[in-house]
Parts: sequence; structure tokens; C-alpha cells
Amino acid sequence: MARWLPRSTDLTRFCQKLNRVKTLEDDMMETSFNRCLSTIDLTLLGIGGMVGSGLYVLTGTVAKEIAGPAVIVSFIIAGFASLLAALCYAEFGARVPKTGSAYMFTYVSVGEIWAFLIGWNVLLEYMIGGAAVARAWSGYLDSIFNHKIKNFTETHVGAWQVPFLARYPDFLAAAILLVATAFISFGAKVSSWLNHVFSAISMGVILFILIMGFVLAQPKNWSTQEGGFAPYGLSGIMAGTATCFYAFVGFDVIAASSEEARNPQRAVPRAIAFSLGLATGAYILVSVVLTLMVPWHTLDPDSALADAFYRRGYAWAGFLVAAGSICAMNTVLLSNLFSLPRIVYAMAEDGLFFQVFSRVHPCTQVPVVGIVVFGLLMALLALIFDLEALVQFLSIGTLLAYTFVAASIIVLRFQQQKGDVPAPGPSGQPSTEPHEGPSGGELKEYESFSDKLHLVDRDKSKEQREPGQLKAAFEPYLEFLSDFYPGEVVTVAVVTLMVSAICLCSILVFGNTHLHLPTWSYSLLLVLFSLGFLLSLLLIWAHEQQHSTQTFQIPLVPLSPALSIILNIYLMLKLSYMTWLRFAIWLLLGLLVYFGYGIWHSKENLREPRAQRVSARYVVFPGGSLEERVQAVQPSSQPATGLLDTDSEDCKR
Repeated sequence: MARWLPRSTDLTRFCQKLNRVKTLEDDMMETSFNRCLSTIDLTLLGIGGMVGSGLYVLTGTVAKEIAGPAVIVSFIIAGFASLLAALCYAEFGARVPKTGSAYMFTYVSVGEIWAFLIGWNVLLEYMIGGAAVARAWSGYLDSIFNHKIKNFTETHVGAWQVPFLARYPDFLAAAILLVATAFISFGAKVSSWLNHVFSAISMGVILFILIMGFVLAQPKNWSTQEGGFAPYGLSGIMAGTATCFYAFVGFDVIAASSEEARNPQRAVPRAIAFSLGLATGAYILVSVVLTLMVPWHTLDPDSALADAFYRRGYAWAGFLVAAGSICAMNTVLLSNLFSLPRIVYAMAEDGLFFQVFSRVHPCTQVPVVGIVVFGLLMALLALIFDLEALVQFLSIGTLLAYTFVAASIIVLRFQQQKGDVPAPGPSGQPSTEPHEGPSGGELKEYESFSDKLHLVDRDKSKEQREPGQLKAAFEPYLEFLSDFYPGEVVTVAVVTLMVSAICLCSILVFGNTHLHLPTWSYSLLLVLFSLGFLLSLLLIWAHEQQHSTQTFQIPLVPLSPALSIILNIYLMLKLSYMTWLRFAIWLLLGLLVYFGYGIWHSKENLREPRAQRVSARYVVFPGGSLEERVQAVQPSSQPATGLLDTDSEDCKR
């Protein structure tokens, strides 16, 4: 019976496979794509990805059904949480200018299986985003013609009464996705030019909405007679915040396009900052205008802005808004169809997804197979699924990606840089020639039997410590942590921080409602998990981190990513249980794909480990002078040898 059980070495090797990280090329600017996008191109791409159906549809949906006029507060909180995540994306996009976005960022810092699951969820995120926008596009066009398209379809095709499915098949939404897919296939330059045209029209319409809306504003619509400013209370505001995350997915498009940017180190952080700031301001101001024009409980969730102008007697303004919103939604469709095939390409290029999706057309320099296949899948989703169910499903995938990217920032910031590893010599073995250290002094490298070479005769108070090592100020108090390999303690602390955040947010969300905890146990658990979160944060902060001025770095690490983690987890737990159920089913399908295909075809799996034959291990002992004394410690299977540089008195010491 025991022989059928896996050995510990096999389990260790299997776990190492699951958590292996991606090996980056020396020249990360080399690519098969066309680097033709400027900062303005990326900024407009991000604005186009964020300011679309979220502005014209989601504002009305959240205001009427979830938060009321307090949707303004929901957008403020969602914008702040998105800012924390956006800063993490900006640092990664500048440091790793490769397509793949959250998938790539997780792969280079956390591990393969986590990267695949994030990439798998990002695929669903973009497919749902494109399908939801297409249905909103169809609804707005239908409103221009007084819902004649909807009535014709229900009469001649039929209506459905199935949960999570649309009331009728939306052929118009599927058609616009197929047309957008055709345009995206022509290349990045054509996509960028179309995005510029539609973005210009969209921003003009937004300015018109704000000016005309403030003219028609009626403060009484926020009065208690109409239900007040926050009719659903704090719970409604936070639930609305979780749904409002759909509006800020667009900056992820910029990170996914970094491999096609001319100067990604500068363009990606700037484009993310500009686009997110403009989009957040637009959402807040439009929410103010919308809830002041008409009472929030009378809004039409499908076409709130256009319907509000119609009801105030400005039919021509409503027609203009509906036409402008269609142009805005076109930019979102282009952004989703632009990014999704590039995520698929990155996964296929790494061997984790089917190899056919890694083919790049030699003329257009875009992954045509991915564009066509996933364009068809988007069209199918838009044809049959309900918009609200799609939007909630989208939020959980986005929040999970934000959480892992924030954790990846902490892990990567406290790891040694690639240049810190000793370069191999001409024979393929680590060089033993002297090298200059960071402080300008001469450092000697020694061939080591293990990866941890202890240089114990150095004055620790004067040396410049590597990233991931304990800071000198904390060493007298946490000396037992100095024996770990740089970055190990930080990785464990990040895992502990995330577990504490999950437990803390679970108590906050479910403690009084679902768990019905007594006051004393509720308070005790809050204190315990808060202490666990704070202690993990302090333990991370007690270690050295990378300091680079070459690319953008998020400030206040690890505090900023930790705040992003806990806020994202809280918002995920506010989503409905049906959303989590559908999410779990999608994850199981992803695991089947990974263990059935990805783990065996991964390029990291094909990399042969370097064979190193080491006959001795060397440990440096402190001597009475500055001269080093080295003792050769042979493996147990070999006889002991004498001392290198024999000095019996020093060795006895």
C-alpha cells in the first residue's frame, strides 16, 4: 500500500513545478510585435477602455438598484482602490515591458499556477467586458429607434425566461463584435487610429452632458422626499463600489499593450495615471449630473442618460447623448478586442495555453488566430447572456487580478535583482574573479556547494545589504531571521498578510449577518486578525528592498500594495454567492486546462537545470587580521582534506 503513495521528493518536485517563475530575456525590448504606440496612444486607449458602457449604463444601474445618489461615493472609493492597483500595474509595466498584464506580472514573481489562474480569469474578464459593452451598445441604439429592434426580435424570434440569460437573443450586439473583430485584425496602427476618432467624439459628448446636465440639475432630487442621498446605507455604497470596479478595467489595457509601446518605461506609468485620473473625474461628475436631473428611483437602467434628457423635454439632447455613447462604447470594444488576444498570446508563448494562439501574422504583426476565435466567443456571450450577471462576474476577476498584482509587487520588490546574481565564467561555472561591489570595494566570489555562501568576516555595519535581507537596525531584535535566504521571510509574510486580510474581511462582512457572532468574539477576532495583518506588514518593512531610479516605482511599499490587497478582498466578499459559484466553476475548468496541457508544455518545464559538479563546500572563517581563512568542508562520502591557507591557530579560533 505504501508503495502507491507518492514520495516526499516527488511531492517537493511537483510543488516546485507549480511555483516556478518565468525566466525573462536579457533584452526585454525585443518582440515580434510592432512597437508603434506613443504615450498619447496608450492614454486614449486607457480612456477608451474605461469611459464607455460604465459611464452610460453602469451609473444608472448602480444608482437605481444598489446605492442611490450615493453612487458618487461608490465611484470615489472604487477610483481610490483602482489607483492603488494602477500604481502596481504602472511599476510592473515599466519594469517588465511584455504583453500579458497581470498574468505576466504574477508569472515573474509568484509562480506558474497562480499566473495561469490569473490569466485564465483575465480571459474571462475581457470576454465578459466585450460582451457586456456590446449589449449596452445594442440597447442604446435600440433606444434611439424607440425600442423597435427589441420589439421586433421578441415578436418574430421569441423571448426567454431563463435566469442569467437575456430576455431575447441580441443579434445586433453579436454583429457589432464581429465587425470590431475584423478591424482589430488589421493591426495596431489601424486600431489606434479608430480609437482616436471614437475617443474624441466620446469626450465631446461627455462635456455636453456635464454642461447641459448642470443647467437642468434639481437639488430636490437628493432630498428626503425622494429617498435621500444614501437610501441603501453604507452597505449599499460598498456593494455599489464592488460593481463600479467594472468601470476602471481600462487601465489594464495599457499594461497589456506595453510590448507595443515605443518607450514603455516612461509611457506606461504616465498613460495609466492620466487615463485613470480623467476617467474617475468623468464618472463622478456624470453621476452627480444624472442623479440631479431626475429622481434616482425613476432611472432607466438600460439607457439612463439618454432617457433622463428625454424625460426633461430635450429629445434632441437625448438623441445626441445616445449617438455619442455608441461611439464611446466602440472604444471599449476596440480596447477589449485589442487586449484579449495579447493575453492569450502571452500564455501560449509560454506554453501554458494552446500553441496555435502564439502565431503572429507577418504583415499585420498581430495574433490573428486569437483575435478571430475570441471575437467569436465574445459574440456568442453577447447573443445570449444578461448584462447584469456579466458585470458582477467581471468584477470578481478584476479584483482577483488586482490582488495578485499587488502581492507580486511586494514579492518582487524584496527579491534580488537579476544583476545581483554572480555571472558565470567562461567555462560555464560561477566566476571567481574579483568584482566591484555596490560601494566600490572589491568583493570575492567563491564556488559554493550550496546556494547560500556565508561571508562572515565582513563588517556588517558598513556593508550595503541586498534586497530581501534584514535591515541592520532590526538585526539585534530579529537575529533569528538573518539565517534565511534573502526574500524567504518576505514571501512567508506576504502569504500570512493575505490570509489575515481574508479572515479580517470575512469577519467584517459576515460576522454580524451570516455568522451571528457575539459582540465579544466579533471584537476579539477583529483584533487578532488585525494584529496578524499589521505584524506581517511590519515584518516585510523590516527587510531591505530594491531602490531603482531607472523606472517608475510605487511609493510607500509595502503599505500601498497591502491597502490594495485588503480593499480588493473586502470588495470581492461583498459580491453575491452566485457570482462566487460561477467563478469557482470557471476556476475548475482552468485547472483542468492547466493540468491537462499547460504544466506539460510550459517552456519553463523544458528548461534543463544546470548541472553543477561541486566537490567541496567552502565556508569563510573570521581571522585575526583582514586576510581571509578558508576551510574546505568535504561531503560526508569523501575524506576530509586539509586547510586551504593553513593556519592552525586561526582555524581553532
